Amino acid sequence: MVSVQENIRSEGPGSAHIGSRTQSALSEIEHFGMRRRKFVVLLSSAAAVWPLAVYGQSSMPVVGFLNAASPQGYPRQLAAFLKGLGEAGYIDGRNVVIHYRWAEGHNDRLPAMAADLVHNQATVIVATSTPAALAAKAATSTIPIVFETGGDPIELGLVTSLNRPGGNATGAASLTVKTLAAKGLELLHELIPRARVIGLMINPTNPTGAESQAREVLSYARTLGLEMHVLNASSEGDFEEVFAKLVELRATGLVISADAFFSSQTQRLAELSVRYAIPTLYARREFPVAGGLVSYGSDVTEAYRLAGIYTGRVLKGEKPADLPVQQATKVELVINLKTANALGVTVPLPLLGRADEVIE
Repeated sequence: MVSVQENIRSEGPGSAHIGSRTQSALSEIEHFGMRRRKFVVLLSSAAAVWPLAVYGQSSMPVVGFLNAASPQGYPRQLAAFLKGLGEAGYIDGRNVVIHYRWAEGHNDRLPAMAADLVHNQATVIVATSTPAALAAKAATSTIPIVFETGGDPIELGLVTSLNRPGGNATGAASLTVKTLAAKGLELLHELIPRARVIGLMINPTNPTGAESQAREVLSYARTLGLEMHVLNASSEGDFEEVFAKLVELRATGLVISADAFFSSQTQRLAELSVRYAIPTLYARREFPVAGGLVSYGSDVTEAYRLAGIYTGRVLKGEKPADLPVQQATKVELVINLKTANALGVTVPLPLLGRADEVIE
């Protein structure tokens, strides 16, 4: 159910186990010849290779891969992780076994999934996305954890120091999503300067990201003189209601907060933004590629590759406490010019010049 959390007007200016078949899937991805559907089919068929009964019986080390979303929205990120793992000398099914846990956008499933990986004595847990990292950290203080997060690892309680994490967790962090969310609002305002009513869509089940992003965006909206409406969406069924509510509010723009669940639904969100004719910005490149207007955010594939490399180093015996948290600093701006024309949006030339990619 969609709810409007805050209205501010400024006064000032599922589970899968993947064995050796993952390598063939990765090979096809790297040659850019495989469609997303085929990749997901490979993931599903590979699940049969490693049934639950095999868990813990293999002589190879086991990597538990935990993510808050679904594999359909993560082929590029997963390929980057496997690439990094390969750079460290490990190939799924050859000298390591990867057990996947996808929460399918249900963050409440993550604690049980993390506990299952702990119960079955995974050698290392790879927790990609902030909700997954927090669930893994809460589940064990002994099994090594390699995380990927867009938040501040210290603020989240994942580590005590970036240089010397000091516990059982380390990993890769992108530039903080809350900071980039505010910058995204600025870019959307530059793109549609006449807009005065803007929506911000958040996932209220995200334990930390939703609140921090909303706080930053609402604060920055005051300086731009914008009226912001925060709307909740935690399931696919909520999306249509969010856009219908935006029409009711006469909103002329939307910022979608960075969230693992939203990242797995970029196609649907892009379609709705065009159908309802609402210029929309999201944090991931997949959004404009799927037909959305614009994206601004960290290139998370870099963070996933770094997480893969660290996973290999941990498997070789290095301790997370001694591995500094890696920083993935690349940020990309992607604009879909075809969608801009369809929405009647004129992209300023300076903004086009700053874009890392323009889709025509």
